[in-house]
Amino acid sequence: MMRWSIIPLLAFAGPVAAVPQAAPVAEDAAPRPPLIVPIVVARYPHDTNAFTEGLLWDRDALVESVGLEGRSDVRRVDLTTGKVQRRAAIPAAQFGEGVAAWRGELVSLTWHDGIAHRWDARTLKSRGTLRYSGEGWGLASDTAGFVRSDGSATLTFHDPATMAVRRTLRVTIAGRPLTQLNELEVVDGTILANVWHQPFIVRIDPASGRVTGVVDLRAILAETGVTDSESVANGIAWDAARRRLFVTGKRWPTLFEVRLPS
Repeated sequence: MMRWSIIPLLAFAGPVAAVPQAAPVAEDAAPRPPLIVPIVVARYPHDTNAFTEGLLWDRDALVESVGLEGRSDVRRVDLTTGKVQRRAAIPAAQFGEGVAAWRGELVSLTWHDGIAHRWDARTLKSRGTLRYSGEGWGLASDTAGFVRSDGSATLTFHDPATMAVRRTLRVTIAGRPLTQLNELEVVDGTILANVWHQPFIVRIDPASGRVTGVVDLRAILAETGVTDSESVANGIAWDAARRRLFVTGKRWPTLFEVRLPS
């Protein structure tokens, strides 16, 4: 099945051969965001069995949430070797999704169950659960709390202690709603989001919801050599202390440290 592409909604020149095209954009559409080509700084091993749903950097290690029923877990991973340091299993009937950190805890979502698991960030021992309405896809934290995606064009901001909804944000690209928002990360106050089944990361203004840039992962995806259509780009982590940005995908063999040109 041909999937739509966000490429026609970008302001850039260059070949886009073999990429499924969306409907033409009206002349009076909102400004189109620029395409950003990331520079690969380093490469690290990644577990090819990890169906990555969430990724973050917590002090000295990667935290990864892995999906699929019966195989979902939250894990701390050594960056250099890719080896799992600690792992906490999610109940077998649940499909693990995004994960975020908040004040010494990790909170991980489940796809359909409306259950958010709380974990000690270091030991991964369970600290209970929270509830939320709707699907859980991606989760990230900003200075005020959590932001969640659910596959729609709407991001939901939650109280980190209770998961109560504080506000919602409609995301648009060139004036159009952008659905399929997946894994999330907050970088210097801006939201980055993978778009499901698209080799792109969008940069979102958290005040307006407007996509202000699109990070092109096509060359990185090609380098991985993955052929499974479900082995999509899905994993963004930001090491604020050392200002390192990491990206990976479901069952990818590599985790990439990248730099985004200004």
